[in-house]
Amino acid sequence: MAPVRVLVATAVPAERDAVERAFTGAGRTVIAAGVGPALVAAGTATALTTAALSGDPFGLVVSAGIAGGFAPGAPVGSLVVADEITAADLGAETAEGFVPVTELGFGTVTHRPPEALVRELSAATGARTGAVLTVSTVTGTAARAAALRARHPRALAEAMEGFGVAEAAAAHGVPVLEIRAVSNPVGPRDRAAWRIGDALAALTEAFGKIAPVLESWNPYDQ
Repeated sequence: MAPVRVLVATAVPAERDAVERAFTGAGRTVIAAGVGPALVAAGTATALTTAALSGDPFGLVVSAGIAGGFAPGAPVGSLVVADEITAADLGAETAEGFVPVTELGFGTVTHRPPEALVRELSAATGARTGAVLTVSTVTGTAARAAALRARHPRALAEAMEGFGVAEAAAAHGVPVLEIRAVSNPVGPRDRAAWRIGDALAALTEAFGKIAPVLESWNPYDQ
């Protein structure tokens, strides 16, 4: 069986370049689709549609980039592979607190990557596995970080694109992954504590290790 074609969707060119340093070749496409769930969903969907119309569709979509990590589970410099991709702020505020859109009777807030593939990638890279939250507004206070952890106890990281990529993949019936390298803690914004360069280097190293796993992956082994 030929390896599945893989589309990796990042937010910005620096993330795309970090992935491409270790993940190039036939059947591998890396794009910088934009920041935020809406823009990255549109870019991912466009790439998936173009490939399908050409008769050479993608068999796996990966959301990749850097992220904030929830302490102590995902310290700066660590790698996270999502076993749950969740939209953390898609819903409504009420007098009783936040209500996810699913409880309002609409849509979904969570996508789950293939369990076997998550296990294999974690073993290959030493990554931690857990929920990666997608937000439209990056957390900047300890109170917001605590509220997110209270609603999502398994959360390890926070980023802005995973759910958008997952929605596009689901619309095309394609499995999805999310891989994040932690550049900063989730909480009060302290630019001096960010380690973006180190996180991008960790992302490159990770994709070098996962390439053989993806090449041998059987899409029917969920």
